[in-house]
Amino acid sequence: MAVKNNYVCSLGLTIDLIGGKWKLMILWYLIKDSKRFGELKKSIPNISQKVLTEQLKELESSQIISRKVYPTVPVTVEYSMTAYGESLIPLIYGLCDWTKQYASENEIELSGD
Repeated sequence: MAVKNNYVCSLGLTIDLIGGKWKLMILWYLIKDSKRFGELKKSIPNISQKVLTEQLKELESSQIISRKVYPTVPVTVEYSMTAYGESLIPLIYGLCDWTKQYASENEIELSGD
């Protein structure tokens, strides 16, 4: 998803940068340390390889994550958060806390985390 130059509301840009079904989950798994593509794929089993690739490219293009290529055979690629990505960490934790509270009050079972 390309980021536009003009938004009616700041949340429009936020949604373009980190919205959708997978981006926050990808960021969640990158909070503690960098991950290789395969590690991310295993952490998010319902995401297709194609969609994971697209989402990683969008997050990289937005400078929220970085991609580091190691000259190995086969090539090793690691993804990690940039300073922009790290600045989202308190917000991501806040969303998780809010979600847990909501789930608790509405008898919704959460697994994982």
